[in-house]
Amino acid sequence: MTATVTYESNLRTTCLHLQSGSAIETDAPTDNKGKGERFSPTDLIATGLGACMITTMGIKAQTMDIALDGAKVEVTKVMASEPRRIGKIIAHVTMPVLNLDDKTKEILERVARTCPVERSLHPDVELDIAFNWL
Repeated sequence: MTATVTYESNLRTTCLHLQSGSAIETDAPTDNKGKGERFSPTDLIATGLGACMITTMGIKAQTMDIALDGAKVEVTKVMASEPRRIGKIIAHVTMPVLNLDDKTKEILERVARTCPVERSLHPDVELDIAFNWL
């Protein structure tokens, strides 16, 4: 088992990661009867994409003796209706100054664009992924 999710009340859950013991609380979003005081479940999916992209880039970068410290992904989730679902995820990656050649940048970008979360998303979810190399 990976995690437990407990419904607390008022559209809030506590998600417990069993291996580490770390917890995340979620709220329903304000546009769907929630308070929006925590990540919503769909926020976690979009944020998970950004985290997976940068993590897989970090794994590959380690094998290439490249430090990605300070790399950042700005994530925007856009909801669609009928049915209510994630319609689009915008993930803009800003890389620190690394002075890499184009081939190395291409390798790292390809790794990010094929991360496990990206490959797990439904094909109807539009992805707007961009990289900014400083």
